[in-house]
Amino acid sequence: MTEAYIYDAVRSPRGKGRKDGSLHEVTSVALGKQMLNAIRERSGLEGHAVEDVIWGNATQAFEQGGCLARTTVLASDLDESIPGLSINRFCASGMEAVNLAANQVKGGAGAAYIAGGVECMSRVAMGSDGAAIAVDPTVAMDSYFVPQGISADIIATEYGFSRDDVDAFAVESQKRATAAWEAKRFAKSIITIRDVNGLPILDHDEYMRPGTDMQALGSLKASFREMGEVMPGFDKVAMLKYPHLEAINHVHHAGNSSGIVDGSAAILIGSKEFGEAHGLKPRARIRATAKIGTDPTIMLTGPVPATQKILKDAGMEIGDIDLFEVNEAFSAVVLRFMQAFDVDHSKLNVNGGAIAMGHPLGASGAIIIGTLLDEMERSGKGTGLATLCVASGMGAATIIELV
Repeated sequence: MTEAYIYDAVRSPRGKGRKDGSLHEVTSVALGKQMLNAIRERSGLEGHAVEDVIWGNATQAFEQGGCLARTTVLASDLDESIPGLSINRFCASGMEAVNLAANQVKGGAGAAYIAGGVECMSRVAMGSDGAAIAVDPTVAMDSYFVPQGISADIIATEYGFSRDDVDAFAVESQKRATAAWEAKRFAKSIITIRDVNGLPILDHDEYMRPGTDMQALGSLKASFREMGEVMPGFDKVAMLKYPHLEAINHVHHAGNSSGIVDGSAAILIGSKEFGEAHGLKPRARIRATAKIGTDPTIMLTGPVPATQKILKDAGMEIGDIDLFEVNEAFSAVVLRFMQAFDVDHSKLNVNGGAIAMGHPLGASGAIIIGTLLDEMERSGKGTGLATLCVASGMGAATIIELV
C-alpha cells in the first residue's frame, strides 16, 4: 500500500467568535481561501497538482452551505481543475478530512490532497443548521439527547472530577498556551490573515486570557446548571439513561470549556512520488486513522474508544505514543482521557488547547494535527496521536510519525 505523508500544515490565528472579534468581517470562504493560497505558495503547486480539496465544516448553513470546499477552491489561486468535497463530522470534520485524504492516497486514488476545514462561529452560529439530533423529538427522545455542556457535566459526575479539577486544568491550558506563544512555537504554521487590500487583520490567537487563575474561575457560575435543573430539565433526561447517578454535578462554565472562535487550517498530504515530483520533503507519515460511534447522551467520551481502536488497528500500545493532542472541548473530556490511559499531563497538550485558544469546530481536527506535528519536530518526539470527541457520540483519531 502507498504511504501517505504530510508535506505542510498551516492554520489561521483564532479570532474571538463575536461581532467584536478580529475575523468577524472575514467570510468562511475568504478565510479558507487564505489557507489554500498559503499551501500553494509554500509548496509551489501549479495546475492540477492535487486530486481534491477535502474541507470540513460543522455548521453547513448560510455562507457555509452548499459545497463550501469547491467555492473556496474557486475563490483561491488554485487551478479550477481541482474539485472540492465538503464533509461534516461535527467537531472532527477537519480531522476526518485529513484522514479521508490520507486513506485516498494510501488506496491509490490520487497522489495528493489538501485537507482541512473552517468555522466562522461569529458569522454562522453553532446549531443554526437545525440539526435533527437536537430538534426532531422522534430522534432526540429515543437517543436521550442532552446538550454538550450537560454531557460534559455527566462525565465529571461519572468519573469523579470536581470543580477544582476542571478549573485547574483550564488554568494550566492558559499557562501553556501563553508560554507557547511567547516562545513562538506556532510560528511555523500561523498564517497572518489579511484584508482585501493585503493589510494584516490578525496574527495571533486573540481568545486567550493569560491572567486566568483559580480565583477568577471560581467566581464563574456553572453554565449548564439552569438548563439541567430547571427548564427544560435535561438532568432528568440524563438520569433516565443513567439511573445510578443521584444528581448531575454541574462544574463546567465558559472558563473551563472550549472558546467560540473563527478559524481555519489546511494540510497538504501526498505520496512519496508526489513529493519527489514537486521537490518537497515529507515532514511526517500518517500511520493510522480511526473513527467510532459512542453513547450519544454522555456524547463526549469518544477519544477513549477511538484511541483504543486506532492503537489496536496499528498494532501499538499507549506507551508507544510520545505526544498527545486531545481537543479541549471541555476540561472533563481531557481529564477522562488521561484517567483512562494513565497518560501524564506532561505528554499531552503541551502547548495548551482549545480552552485557551478556542475551538473553531470544522477546523479543530486539522489544527491539532498541525500543532502536534510542530511540537514533535521541535521536541524530537517520534510518534504522536491526535483525537477529538464529537457531537452526538463519536470519536476520531490520527497517529503520525516523524520522517
